[in-house]
Amino acid sequence: MDIGFIGLGNMGGPMAKRLIAAGHKLVVYDTCNDAVAPLIALGAQLASSPAGVADRVETVMASLPEPQVVAKVATGPGGVIKGKRVKRFVDLSTTGARMAGMIAAGLTKKNIAQIDSPVSGGVAGAVKGTLAVMVSGPLAEIDAVKDALSVFGKVFVIGDKPGMAQTMKLANNFLSAAAMAATSEAVVMGVKAGLNPAIMIDVINAGSGRNTASTDKFPKAILPRSFDLGFATALMLKDVRLALAEAKALKVPHEVMAAVLNAWETANSEIGGDKDFTTIIQPIEKRAGVTVGGKK
Repeated sequence: MDIGFIGLGNMGGPMAKRLIAAGHKLVVYDTCNDAVAPLIALGAQLASSPAGVADRVETVMASLPEPQVVAKVATGPGGVIKGKRVKRFVDLSTTGARMAGMIAAGLTKKNIAQIDSPVSGGVAGAVKGTLAVMVSGPLAEIDAVKDALSVFGKVFVIGDKPGMAQTMKLANNFLSAAAMAATSEAVVMGVKAGLNPAIMIDVINAGSGRNTASTDKFPKAILPRSFDLGFATALMLKDVRLALAEAKALKVPHEVMAAVLNAWETANSEIGGDKDFTTIIQPIEKRAGVTVGGKK
């Protein structure tokens, strides 16, 4: 299948490589030349703009960091909407349901189908092809790209309306963000009381408190103090902000979301949005006067 791919960063780069490995022919675009070079070396063709990608293929995928960037790439000047050949736009980014709806409305005017397809599973999942791929949009168009999307991981068809997969992604990422914040506070509390954090994590993982932070993030990046899982704090903060906005728009309770958002706002402002999201524990450690993990 001929596929366009826009956005070759931490997530997009590995996903694009998997498409090539699976035999798909790619036309790629990214504003960063260093991100494009490895794909060109693998046989991808380079386009000079999103519209240039959409001139050459019927299916364009995008993996981009911010909703506004997705909107610009999809419907802005020189965007996918200006392409001469494109039939469907597959958005692998996290934009929120309302932005997805607005993009879909714009593309539909040009007879371009929008397929929301946010993913979960981190950089490691993108490399290994073990992502959860959430998809919504016209079912016939989903069928046309489902085999290609399965290269990234397990595909879940959420529904046929724009934004449904985005809502699913926000619910998932909120739970991931909450697990990071809550586990950080719990383990810091234990360390302040004299407990061994490694033993704490073992107990949590054998008990009812087990979660994605305790099973994955703490052993790999927090206890060894490497903070290197490859997902920026600013991106997690964006996802929690979007989740809270979605909850408010739907008029559902969101007290826990607000508390979790506060924890991520603190990490973003005090440690830095460009730092790995596992550094959320550092402001908590600072206030408690302890350090979790590291060399004894």
